[in-house]
Amino acid sequence: MDRQTVGSANRGRLRVEVRTEGRSEVVTAAGELDHHTADLLRAPLDDALEQGRSRLVVDCSQLEFCDSTGLNVLLGARLKADAAGGGVHLAGMLPVVARVFEITGADAVFTLHDSLEDALAD
Repeated sequence: MDRQTVGSANRGRLRVEVRTEGRSEVVTAAGELDHHTADLLRAPLDDALEQGRSRLVVDCSQLEFCDSTGLNVLLGARLKADAAGGGVHLAGMLPVVARVFEITGADAVFTLHDSLEDALAD
């Protein structure tokens, strides 16, 4: 798949890049994931699943913020990926984003990796 960047109507606060690496669809989110920008991440995740790519790796190493709406986008993708026999792997979360997952208990339902390289090697 070609690399693509999705611009935000809200001053580019979230950039999303998508690429295929081996059996994984890698979605890199950079910036702020919240109720204003959530659809910018939801669309490529849904597109990947519709194209039969059920192993999704979300590179969170450049994600600076995630609110409950962003968390729900990732949870929704996880449910769809699981139903398709795959899963969602989250890689390289910054501490501020990891804290949201810890507080909500969402860290228990995702496969978490310290880095993108670890997620791709798994």
